[in-house]
Amino acid sequence: MTAPTASEAAKDTAADGPSDEPVFSVRGLWKVFGPKADRVPGDPELAALDAAELRARTGCTAAVRDVSFDVRKGEVFVVMGLSGSGKSTLVRCLTRLIEPTSGAIEIDGEDVLSMDASRLRELRRHRASMVFQHFGLLPHRSVLDNVAYGLEVQGVSRSERRARAAEVVAKVGLEGLEHRRPGQLSGGQQQRVGLARALAVDPEVLLFDEPFSALDPLIRRDMQEEVVRLHREEGRTMVFITHDLNEALKLGDRIALMRDGRVVQLGTPEEIVGAPADDYVRDFVRDVPREQVMTVRTAMRPPLSGEADSGPALPPGATVFEAIEAVARTGETARVVEDGRCLGVVDHTALLTVVAGTDRREEVAA
Repeated sequence: MTAPTASEAAKDTAADGPSDEPVFSVRGLWKVFGPKADRVPGDPELAALDAAELRARTGCTAAVRDVSFDVRKGEVFVVMGLSGSGKSTLVRCLTRLIEPTSGAIEIDGEDVLSMDASRLRELRRHRASMVFQHFGLLPHRSVLDNVAYGLEVQGVSRSERRARAAEVVAKVGLEGLEHRRPGQLSGGQQQRVGLARALAVDPEVLLFDEPFSALDPLIRRDMQEEVVRLHREEGRTMVFITHDLNEALKLGDRIALMRDGRVVQLGTPEEIVGAPADDYVRDFVRDVPREQVMTVRTAMRPPLSGEADSGPALPPGATVFEAIEAVARTGETARVVEDGRCLGVVDHTALLTVVAGTDRREEVAA
C-alpha cells in the first residue's frame, strides 16, 4: 500500500476542515539584522527596546520579535501587516531562506533549524513550496516546461513531469496556453503559471509571499478566487502573506496581524473584526463592513416557544449580512441550524446590534 500524496492527504482534510494538528510550529522566533545580532534576544533590556532605541543602542534591527504560532493542517493561515512589519521576513524564516537569530521552528515535528543542507533542499523542493510576488518564470521556456521545472530539478522523467504539469495547468485555468512563452501572457496568467509551478511538486504547504500585490484589482480578485477554489477542492495547508486587510479577511481561516516585528493579535477574521486586541487593530478594522465578516453565532439567542420550528434556516457560518437578508425577506426570526439541530435564533434587533459594533452578550449581561 503506497502512502498518500500531499494532495490526496489534503483532500481528506478538505472534507473535515482544518485539524488541530500543526504542520508548522513556531516558538519564540527572532530575526535580528546587524552586528552581534544574537545578543538581542537573550538580553531582556535590549529585547524590550523599541525599533529606534534598539538601532541607536546596538545598530541592530529586529525584523521579527519573539513570535510564536502554529499553522494547522488544512488551514489558510494569513500573516498580515504594513510594509516593514516583518511579515515577509517571517515567512522566509520558515524554510530558512532567511536564517533565524533564535527560537524554534518545526515542520511535522521535525526541527527545521537543525536540518543540514540536504534536508533543507528536500524541505524546499518537496514539502513547502513558495509563490512569490515576482513570478521568476524562465522566459525561453513554455508554460508547460515552466510548470514542470520543479519536477525536473527533482529528477522526474520528462514524460511523467510533463503529464503532471499538464494536469496542474488545467487545474489553474491555463488549458490551451501550454505552449506559449511567459512574454505572451498577461500578468494574471503569469501568476497562474507561478501557482501551477508550486502545485506541481505536490507540496504539503504552499507559502505565498504577497503574490498578487502587483496585479490589477480585477485580476487580483480573480487570483484570490482561484486560491479559495483550490483550497476548497484540495484543503491544502497555506501560509499567505499580505498587507491588504480585505485579502486577509477573504482568504484566512486565521490571521496573525503584525506590527514592528511582533504579532499583536492572532485569531479568526471574526475575532479580529469583532474583538480587536488594541487600538492599533481597532484602527485597522474600523472601516470593515462587520456584517460581511461576523457570523450569526455572534447574534443568536436561545429560541422562544415555537421559534425553533419555523422561519428560515441558516448554517452557523452564515454571515450577519446573509441573516439580515433572510429576516427581511421572510419577516420571521431566522434559525441557526447545524446537523438538523436548532442552535439558536437571530432576529432583526440582534443583527443590527452586531452591525453597530455592540456585543449583544455584553448588553444582556449589563
